[in-house]
Amino acid sequence: MVATRRSRTRKLGNWFARLLLRRPALPPEVSTAIQLIAAVDAGGIPLNPAKVNAIARDLGLEVSTKAPVEETIRRIRAALARV
Repeated sequence: MVATRRSRTRKLGNWFARLLLRRPALPPEVSTAIQLIAAVDAGGIPLNPAKVNAIARDLGLEVSTKAPVEETIRRIRAALARV
């Protein structure tokens, strides 16, 4: 079967469009933070403050071990808004 010029052009155009529209994958620490915020927004309450603090530290935030979880989540939201 011989490919016509139109079908080759269409295939090339589709390939090029996919190449340009491809979005880079998010770093794992950012995707983890997004999942945490989505869970909180859905009504979940983080039961382990150490995990929330670890996620914040992975984002580059300095977090006190005595900081309330709500404040840490607020800071994570702000950091995600900057990303």
